[in-house]
Amino acid sequence: MQYSIIGKSDLKVSRVSFGCMSLTGSSKENEQIVHRALELGVNFFDTADLYEKGDNEKKIGSLLRSQRNKVVIASKAGNQWRADGSGWDWNPSKKHILAAADESLKRLQTDYIDLYQLHGGTKDDPIDETIEAFEILKQQGKIRFYGISSIRPNVIREYVQKSGIVSVMMQYSLLDRRAEEECFDLLEQHGISVLSRGGVAQGLLVNKPAKPYLGWSAEEVAHAAGAINQVKGTGSAAQTAIRFVLQHPAVASAVIGVRTLAQLEDIALSLDLPLLTTEEMSLLAAAAASQNYSEHR
Repeated sequence: MQYSIIGKSDLKVSRVSFGCMSLTGSSKENEQIVHRALELGVNFFDTADLYEKGDNEKKIGSLLRSQRNKVVIASKAGNQWRADGSGWDWNPSKKHILAAADESLKRLQTDYIDLYQLHGGTKDDPIDETIEAFEILKQQGKIRFYGISSIRPNVIREYVQKSGIVSVMMQYSLLDRRAEEECFDLLEQHGISVLSRGGVAQGLLVNKPAKPYLGWSAEEVAHAAGAINQVKGTGSAAQTAIRFVLQHPAVASAVIGVRTLAQLEDIALSLDLPLLTTEEMSLLAAAAASQNYSEHR
């Protein structure tokens, strides 16, 4: 396994990391997958208080409790479940963030969260108040570092200018290259790392039947998947899709949702393969041209 440092923090994380939202199997299956991930060198686990109404954090806390000093745990806040459980509302207020962190700490069975992230964000948020909450949590030792999870350039710019974020989690794949337009350069200039998600584009780059996706037609999606298969060599399509993501210098780690041991084994081996060549990267890039954000600019 290869490792990267997130931004200007001292968090050393595996370049392939574990997206815990997909961890929905039986207790035994979840234990097997997490245990194997640790054996393979995966040390970065990303969850959120939104997932399974907090139960996902409980799972991760229980599974990682004995390994706490060996792993990096990330969680997120900002989405508040309604009392009747019918859905959630966006709440980036200082009061909510501070309270949410305490609840996450309890569920995760830990005294601190390594990376605490705002789970979204809009230009209409009380951004200064939200940042203050994260800074208070950091001063209290309840979190070590903080970041945001957002694809909105206008929100990302605000946090880059005003806060001490060390990372931005954002969607990035061969079929979603919008972040290349301006976000990646901006974040690199300020020493802020990208944590990518959605690297296999909902499986469309791997084994799912082609369908329209983010403005691409089904035919264009099939063409991109074909390019992945053309350059994969002895690797798998998933490995090649992830290698494409990780080859961008802005990306510190690819957060991948894992449901089965087979998926985990396949994904973890991505870094054992050679870098994609200049010709292979060019072929892939030509198969799905870079896009621009049409909103939230």
